Amino acid sequence: MQRLAMDLRMLSRELSLYLEHQVRIGLFGSGVGLSLILGFSFAYACYYMSSIAKKPQLVTGGESFSRFLQDHCPVVTETYYPTVWCWESRGQTLLRPFITSKPPVKYRNELIKTADGGQISLDWFDDDNSKCYMDASTRPTILLLPGLTGTSKESYILHMIHLSEELGYRCVVFNNRGMAGENLLTPRTYCCANTEDLETVIQHVHSLYPSAPFLAAGVSMGGMLLLNYLGKMGPKTPLKAAATFSVGWNTFACSESLEKPLNWLLFNYYLTTCLQSSINKHRHMFVKQIDMDHVMKAKSIREFDKRFTSVMFGYRTIDDYYTDASPNRRLKSVGIPVLCLNSVDDVFSPSHAIPIETAKQNPNVALVLTSYGGHIGFLEGIWPRQSTYMDRVFKQFVQAMVEHGHELSSM
Repeated sequence: MQRLAMDLRMLSRELSLYLEHQVRIGLFGSGVGLSLILGFSFAYACYYMSSIAKKPQLVTGGESFSRFLQDHCPVVTETYYPTVWCWESRGQTLLRPFITSKPPVKYRNELIKTADGGQISLDWFDDDNSKCYMDASTRPTILLLPGLTGTSKESYILHMIHLSEELGYRCVVFNNRGMAGENLLTPRTYCCANTEDLETVIQHVHSLYPSAPFLAAGVSMGGMLLLNYLGKMGPKTPLKAAATFSVGWNTFACSESLEKPLNWLLFNYYLTTCLQSSINKHRHMFVKQIDMDHVMKAKSIREFDKRFTSVMFGYRTIDDYYTDASPNRRLKSVGIPVLCLNSVDDVFSPSHAIPIETAKQNPNVALVLTSYGGHIGFLEGIWPRQSTYMDRVFKQFVQAMVEHGHELSSM
């Protein structure tokens, strides 16, 4: 609330200066224009405070998890104030990559082999200068999973690493096959239904630091992959806890929403071209099993998945693949504490598909649902360069699980 008040005072001061120096004649000189502007501003402020700024809905499957979050992750119960001039879903989604900063991060790259002869690129931020955890063997490790076409260079990943560095933690980014500039050694990329590569990465990281607290955070498709993995593994995972952001819970609903004309124009077609570009770099690897010319003519993610992804991973139909890819089916089987942040206005993940009732049946699951925020948006403040609501949720939750996670088992 103090941050919002400061932002509003700053906006008011800038507006006053503008009026004083730029508006001197005509209608505004008479004071009528100023009255109109002040009246509109007051009306907008009232609308914003009554209809836009709201506390998120916290849905948990157990009272102990709810109390734990209220005690150690209070951001999930505080009012979220979206950026006052950009709170609409599409605006938040489109602006975040351009308006948020990209903190500098120096990675150490590692290529690990897979059982089928492929390789996975991991980008490590070791945080060797950590003052809180000087012993590398016990330094908390956060595994980060980017979105559909994302890599370790995405701004939201860089912000998570920056926040982890403040806590003294180590991070490792799981880049999907063929996405981070490495060679594709086998005719296989990735999908959110197949968790084999993620299982390989988790076992590898855990084997390097078996005594370190190990957590994971997935964004968008990375979160879908993470939830599908957790649903398959139940409690049999070395991960202590996990967080997901802007997950698409039901792939059919996501696809249907993204195929609406405006959403197709703003998001769907662009992401389809990104997917096509990513595999075209390795075109020679797929020509024997997939009609690549047909794939390159796809105009939507659904068409791309039908012609490429579902074929590569051996699904009989696109419906079979989308059914297997939807993490809502496996949420009831998650066996470790998981916090899932979604905005109900996210066009990538329609609110009607969020598995609220399923979440209520699993004591390990907490859904945090904001009224606004878009897809990986969650912008806040007048000029949201440095931090978002999503970043604050991430930082408080991982810190809570590392420092106080033992309390959950005793509740």
